[in-house]
Amino acid sequence: MDNQAPGALAVEGVSVEFGGLLALDAVSLDCRVGEVVGVIGPNGAGKTTLFNVICGFVRPTSGRLAVNGSTLRRHRPHDLARLRVARTLQGVGLVQGLTIVENVMLGAQALLRADFVSALFGAWRSSREEARFRSRARALLDQLEIGEFADRYPATLPYGVQKRAALARALIAEPTLLLLDEPASGLSAEDMTELGTFLRSLRDRMGIVLVEHHMDLVMSTCDRLVVLNFGRVIATGTPEEISANPEVTEAYLGEDVREVTRGKDRTSGA
Repeated sequence: MDNQAPGALAVEGVSVEFGGLLALDAVSLDCRVGEVVGVIGPNGAGKTTLFNVICGFVRPTSGRLAVNGSTLRRHRPHDLARLRVARTLQGVGLVQGLTIVENVMLGAQALLRADFVSALFGAWRSSREEARFRSRARALLDQLEIGEFADRYPATLPYGVQKRAALARALIAEPTLLLLDEPASGLSAEDMTELGTFLRSLRDRMGIVLVEHHMDLVMSTCDRLVVLNFGRVIATGTPEEISANPEVTEAYLGEDVREVTRGKDRTSGA
């Protein structure tokens, strides 16, 4: 892949050790604009640790990490926006005292000319600046089909709406690399289908790395999969290749994954 391209992620031989426990063992993967890469595996496989390394919450013991061709050394989470990287959390992480549109606007903090604290409390440097980001936030909410809830507070809304708002907050800073940590948790089957369609529509603007347990979403959305187990990569390939891998399907994914993939092939006419 072209590691210099905007949004390109390269993880090369990354290992993480916690008190003698090897949480990641020489893990390598890549992602670029135009594709959705899924990271799957059983609980404790190292998926969240991998995300935390990419985001600067955890220091790798060894290996190399690069975004847009630049090697990251001792980066911190607050550096992600400058790198045009955004991440969603397993939960929603919304500020309960702010409306949905205000929560989405918080995601633009790295783009604000006013300082973040002033922006948070409404002391924008200019009404034009506030209007610009409010308009962008509302447009994202409309794209995610939750624009009608823009002026509501999180606690008054269904969990699925809150999850979409959290995704909008990640997108407002216009990342070229989007890291999604279980975005489908708590969603209905219909919501998951709509989420998958939306994520695929973003591929022309960014690379997406998706950690997810819902295999129907993974198989229908991802272009490539990386399978982790006990901190090691045990398989990589397309959803079809992974579903045909006996070790993966029998040990981690189950027979239902084959059915999901067959259904995807029938839908696409393959």
